[in-house]
Amino acid sequence: MKRICVIMIVGVFFLFTSDTLFSQSSGGEFLPTIIEPYPLKITLNKTTNLIFQYAIKSVDRGSADVLAQKAKGVENILLVKAGRENFPQTNLSVITADGKLYSFVLDYVSNPSVINLSFTNGMHVGQPHLLKPIYNEAEIQIDAERIAGKGKKTHGVTAYNYDVKFTLDGIYIKTDVIFFRVKIANYSNINYDVDMLRFFIKDEKKSKRTASQELQVDPLYVYGDTSTIKGDATNVVVFAVPKFTIPDDKYLLIELMEKNGGRNLQLLVRNRTIIKAKLLF
Repeated sequence: MKRICVIMIVGVFFLFTSDTLFSQSSGGEFLPTIIEPYPLKITLNKTTNLIFQYAIKSVDRGSADVLAQKAKGVENILLVKAGRENFPQTNLSVITADGKLYSFVLDYVSNPSVINLSFTNGMHVGQPHLLKPIYNEAEIQIDAERIAGKGKKTHGVTAYNYDVKFTLDGIYIKTDVIFFRVKIANYSNINYDVDMLRFFIKDEKKSKRTASQELQVDPLYVYGDTSTIKGDATNVVVFAVPKFTIPDDKYLLIELMEKNGGRNLQLLVRNRTIIKAKLLF
């Protein structure tokens, strides 16, 4: 009798939980994440200023009734204005150099209460606050030039091939930007024409049956000549990339490839090297 009661209780439990378990296992992993757009009110006779952390790379307007353009002389400020009164609700999408998407729903009002919005790390999208200095692309360029003139700070990350030496000799951090300083020395008399110089994160390949994945890291800014290293010359190049760290089962690969040549080099950088980045004041 006790055994029958236990079976009945277990059966009732599975009856009420089966739908939940099925729904979680069958389709939960395919559900997309919904990004709520920020409501933005604009008008005809006032300009709304949107200030972003990094340079604006793409702007898409949902309607020609919205006027949007980057401010002259800077890359991280977008000026938005209504093209006509009482336009139907539309949207605006902005993509910045760090790969972030900012989505807005636009409505017309005659007198918006907020016309200056700044977006920084830790802030909710569109949350207005008092303007403060932003680490923009112009400042990144200045810091990259400073770093190019610094001495060697990183040891042991070097590759050598046919009289060409490729070295990572400095890693620096400022706010949410990491700077990688690399040196390419050409000890031969033949110019080294660069076909590709790229950063990407790779998986440690455990076995031949396991597919290795790659994630390219796109720089925010590059300082220095990445086209040609003349014979018996040395080029210093500084790459500014969005801040990142990598787990133990991955590594950063910096790949240098010669155009129409065979002097290709690679630098393998572990996370223990990246986290020792020097603070840039």
